[in-house]
Amino acid sequence: MYKRKSFRLLLSFDCSIPLSLISNLWGKKLRPTNPFREFLMASSVFLYAIICFNRTNLHTPKAIFCIPTLLALFTTTCILFYICSTSNYLLVFPSQSHVRVKQSSATGMLSISSSTSRNQRQTKLSAPGAFSNSTGVTGLVNLSVVGLPTPFEYQKISHFAVDDALENTRLGKSEMISSGNYVNNEVFHDRDFFVGNYGQMNRSLKIYVYSHRSDDPFANILLPVNFEPGGNYASESYFKKVLMISHFITKDPSKADLFFLPFSIARLRHDPRVGIRGIQDFIRNYISNISHEYPYWNRSGGADHFYVACHSVGRSAMEKTIKVKLNAIQVVCSSSYYVSAYVPHKDASLPQIWPRQGDNPDLAAYERRTLVFFSGSLNSPVRENLLRVWGNDTEISVHTGHLEKPYTEELLSSKFCLHVKGFEVNTARISDALYYGCVPVIIANHYDLPFADVLNWKSFSVVVATLDIPKLKKILRGISTDEYLVLKNNVINVRKHFQWHLPPFDYDAFYMVMHELWLRRSSLRVSGDF
Repeated sequence: MYKRKSFRLLLSFDCSIPLSLISNLWGKKLRPTNPFREFLMASSVFLYAIICFNRTNLHTPKAIFCIPTLLALFTTTCILFYICSTSNYLLVFPSQSHVRVKQSSATGMLSISSSTSRNQRQTKLSAPGAFSNSTGVTGLVNLSVVGLPTPFEYQKISHFAVDDALENTRLGKSEMISSGNYVNNEVFHDRDFFVGNYGQMNRSLKIYVYSHRSDDPFANILLPVNFEPGGNYASESYFKKVLMISHFITKDPSKADLFFLPFSIARLRHDPRVGIRGIQDFIRNYISNISHEYPYWNRSGGADHFYVACHSVGRSAMEKTIKVKLNAIQVVCSSSYYVSAYVPHKDASLPQIWPRQGDNPDLAAYERRTLVFFSGSLNSPVRENLLRVWGNDTEISVHTGHLEKPYTEELLSSKFCLHVKGFEVNTARISDALYYGCVPVIIANHYDLPFADVLNWKSFSVVVATLDIPKLKKILRGISTDEYLVLKNNVINVRKHFQWHLPPFDYDAFYMVMHELWLRRSSLRVSGDF
């Protein structure tokens, strides 16, 4: 009898707390959009309902079983209320982080403060000024839109985000958009960082090539071609031909950073002794031979080895040699995240480039009146969808058969040129567009774009998801004249990185591929006798 009276007293006390008072207290402390406010309010209503229910049913024996539940719920609610009332931890909302950069004209000190857009909490640090102008510069940088490299040496995101913002502000290479954020319009994520790495690569990178004699039965597959490479898969032959005459080659394996597997997938495919069905066996036997004849493969499991392939058959060529697929660096044109044979960041994307002779065309002589141009066969559902939606449009020129004007003329007279996924994600259309000064529009999901470690593709191309093909005209029409001119100017600046030369030119496709290998080299060189 005493316990029941005590419990009645407790319930009377709890119910005497007006729910509106609790609501007002929490409403002052918590913002209306805070999910914890809704949770606490719901808990209070639930608690209030149970208490009121049990007040009217305390004469039944079952009421005693509600006591632990009521006490636990009430205690939890009180704890949460206390945390919310005394701490800001639960009140911080996810928001975009910003970095504010300011230089004092008096002290020359650089002040960097980070803040969120809602609660204005700031973190400040100072460093010696990096700006050359004496008036002081203030900028608000949205870290989510600053283009940043990610793999290998590029891992310190926040550090390079600030560096990028400072450099772009100093050089005037960034553009203020309506939200008050800077957008990186540089063709490089970080030009100075790339140039420094590039110079170090040029000085120190060494590659050992497994030697083969000219009278080897498969010399046509293992040695460089003795003619000027051509065709859709010329990148594979160009790389090997240029590498063998470059200063990167070493005859001393102990000095090598990487080991080149010189077989050609494209030439294996056309060799009647091998063919498509025999490529996997050839690769398996080749790896077996070098692993028995040399110690270098076995000591690293192939992690410091690489091969180059541009034909799509290459993605299945390693099925009988899993260590090559899992460990070696695969420099391939078919660089798709969606394909299990390709491992992003370990492997590298090789640009598919149709070789061209002579100087770059004079782009100033051409007027670009066509909004969008595409020409290609219907060998994928993506291209079929493109034709179905835009096949009869007057501004988007889609061709699947014979062209009335030469292909080059169409590229030179178009503002945007489509690269649309076919049988593979890669085609030579990106390099075609760049060569002729046309802004590439990339419609190929999961494509690991060439040189994306260092090149800021957003500054010279437009990437459109395959599902957005019906919105294609709206997307491209939404690009202002000023934005288009920035894209076009960057296309001119970047196209030299997508050209092959014999002998190679500085920063051309060969040197860019070598830089990709430099980033992927092992940081530890294994030494010793095996």
